[in-house]
Amino acid sequence: MQRVLIVGGIIAVVVGILWPWLARLGLGRLPGDLHVQRDGFSFYFPLTTSIVISLVVSLIVWLLRR
Repeated sequence: MQRVLIVGGIIAVVVGILWPWLARLGLGRLPGDLHVQRDGFSFYFPLTTSIVISLVVSLIVWLLRR
């Protein structure tokens, strides 16, 4: 469990450091991301971005376990 937490923390730090470059990839503005704006209300749910990130993380975990 300690190893998982340490690796997760390192990944979070790396993503935080690389965020300016990752933002240029367009994540968060993909087709399928839900954004609703009404008077005094705004709702944003990055559905497609979440799926893409989940697939990439699953692929990385699968490759590391082989």
